[in-house]
Amino acid sequence: MYENARFLLSAASPGDFPLDEGVEIAFAGRSNSGKSSAINTITGRRGLARTSRTPGRTQLINFFELERGRRLVDLPGYGYAKVSETMRQYWRELISAYFAGRRSLAGVVLIMDARHPLKDLDRRLLEHAHGLTVHVLLTKADKIGRDEGARALATVRRELAPGATVQLFSALSGLGGDEARLAVAGLLRPEGPVA
Repeated sequence: MYENARFLLSAASPGDFPLDEGVEIAFAGRSNSGKSSAINTITGRRGLARTSRTPGRTQLINFFELERGRRLVDLPGYGYAKVSETMRQYWRELISAYFAGRRSLAGVVLIMDARHPLKDLDRRLLEHAHGLTVHVLLTKADKIGRDEGARALATVRRELAPGATVQLFSALSGLGGDEARLAVAGLLRPEGPVA
């Protein structure tokens, strides 16, 4: 499924979204949490989602097609301080419109830095995702020790809704790549993930 992944389009407003059919999974997270790197690692397509050393580069909603009727969606990163309040408000409204209006949205992959999980904006995103299946990637896990990783997993598991899953992940080391690919494939099944 991932080998044919391709960029489909960027949307600046709901009118730009592709047809609301099939199944899509949204990738959401704070700016600089590693969203684009996670998409590239999961698809095995280096450079599919553009990465940058500068946080806040994803300013539109980017749609990637895996195969007909299966999409990954890269949402703008939230929480980046070096943009105007007008731009932050625009992103909030665009993301809210996306969550409110997409029947094809089957789940959310929430990206959190394993060193700083569950910030207020992460919790707010989880509220947007209410009723959807959520899989959390605790990224940059190569930067923490085993005990710290276990604590981060336990902390996040306690706050997630029933049915949500969480794992450690590192795009740099490849840690958790296979697990993440399986989780996303499960979310993309029309009948939902396998329990």
